[in-house]
Amino acid sequence: MMSGFRIFSRASIGGLVVSLPVALSACGTTAALPDPLAAGWLEKPVCERLHESKRQRILRCSFPPGVGHERHFHAPHFGYTLKGGLMRITDSGGAREVEIDEGVSFSSDGIDWHEVLNIGDTSAQFLIIEAKE
Repeated sequence: MMSGFRIFSRASIGGLVVSLPVALSACGTTAALPDPLAAGWLEKPVCERLHESKRQRILRCSFPPGVGHERHFHAPHFGYTLKGGLMRITDSGGAREVEIDEGVSFSSDGIDWHEVLNIGDTSAQFLIIEAKE
């Protein structure tokens, strides 16, 4: 079973700046879901592969306003917010709105499933670094 996110930086939620330890529960459907590169939005990709070797994969995922990321899983990874935004994140714990500031970094031991939608009026962009070994 994969555990959830651990946010290293701080983000603003509803105008309050707080640390974001976000627990994401397991649902056991990882094998049937796409990874972040394969998952898209309305049959269009939202992530691009910047680098891949036998040891790591680096993705940049971009979300203009109104664009999301269909349900997918994540292997263990480190992430960094290149451009922040207001995102609706849905997982087995329900849906929540999170204002993620630029420069926020996060780490995860893996996510069984989640989906996101940019509900703000600015584009959001994230860098995802996955270890492959």
